[in-house]
Amino acid sequence: MTAAISLTEQAAIPSVRAFGACGDGCTLDTAALQAAIDACSQRGGGTVFVPAGNYLTGTLTLRDNITLYLDGGATLLGSDNPADYPITPNRWEGAEQSTYAPLIAGENLSNIAIIGRGAIDGRGAAWWKSFREKSLAYPRPRLIGFIDCANVLIEGIRLTNSPSWTINPVRCQNVSVRGVTIINPPESPNTDGINPDSCRLVRISDCHVSVGDDCITIKAGTQHEKPDRRAPCRDIAITNCTLERGHGGVVIGSEMSGGVQNVVISNCVFIGTDRGIRFKSRRGRGGAVEDVRVSNLIMDGVLCPFTMNLYYHCGARGDEFVSDKSAQPLDDGTPAFRRIHISHVSAVDVKIAAGFLYGLAEMPLEDISFSDISVALTSGAQAAYPEMADGIPSMSQAGFFVRNAKRIRFDHVEVTGQLGPAFDLDDSVRAEIYP
Repeated sequence: MTAAISLTEQAAIPSVRAFGACGDGCTLDTAALQAAIDACSQRGGGTVFVPAGNYLTGTLTLRDNITLYLDGGATLLGSDNPADYPITPNRWEGAEQSTYAPLIAGENLSNIAIIGRGAIDGRGAAWWKSFREKSLAYPRPRLIGFIDCANVLIEGIRLTNSPSWTINPVRCQNVSVRGVTIINPPESPNTDGINPDSCRLVRISDCHVSVGDDCITIKAGTQHEKPDRRAPCRDIAITNCTLERGHGGVVIGSEMSGGVQNVVISNCVFIGTDRGIRFKSRRGRGGAVEDVRVSNLIMDGVLCPFTMNLYYHCGARGDEFVSDKSAQPLDDGTPAFRRIHISHVSAVDVKIAAGFLYGLAEMPLEDISFSDISVALTSGAQAAYPEMADGIPSMSQAGFFVRNAKRIRFDHVEVTGQLGPAFDLDDSVRAEIYP
């Protein structure tokens, strides 16, 4: 839990109100809030205290050794005026491009934190409307976005209505996200919860995430970025989280050209997400997802608990190179999923399929295991697609659908309520199934 600041400590820390912040929800407080951050930085760092109130603001830039403390009752309200967000170079969906700056931003910083019992409300409705109308000149701002930073802590706060992705560290090291609540409406576009991108040493724990896209997503850039800007996302621990709605609970991909390595996911509850554990990539991206351990999960009302999809077509729908189910030559753009092991999972009220696993003909899924798994499918669900890929069948109450896999093992995996076989495997699959 976030440590509270005592009344004595509060008195010793200059409040943002001392720098002219009104906190009335109407006056634009960007300049006053930034002045408080800069003054604290000039003293060598410390805590910027935001007391109760509603502070309307555009982009704020943190500095080295700064903790932004949002007290209970304090809310930062994101401006809905694009002019309040500078246009800056950024990584968006795996490629370097100009975007509106995040509401809370920082680059090449060390020892930064956003903590407290307060909130940040991105007031994203105007941004979502403009996005749907295709009237924006640049990609929307994220709520919190840090680039090339070290020793990052985000703890205790409540984040709502993000214009796009909510928390997005890029090429950061030693990142902790603890006890954070993220709530974005289910219909809000691309409002992912927590997206570490090409980061190392990331811990996400004790969070509640309910969003309009993937809840937690591990990313590593795409082939469209210069090779020296790509880096793996590695050494990641996700634990004790509740993940609700969203297209995926915990997701790896689809931007993974730098590779993803050494991931543990444990002790989480998934409620009504489209997919539970979701891996996605496609030809041309390259990179390998390897050494992932998933354990002790409960899923309730998900459409499909497990997906591994190397034909992901978002942004490439109808592309024959991406969708071709015959083998293609191996090259640097061939992605791979291997050494992924999932155990001790209970999934009830599943709608579409127990699992959808589709490797490439030229690069099968390799060394995959499911053990001590229980999947109960529910009747009456309409047929739908378990993943986003061209040329795959629509399903309802299906078992595990597996294509192009070698050394895949099902050990004590129980599927009930399915229509048809519990395991739909063809000649492209080399599997071991144990009772």
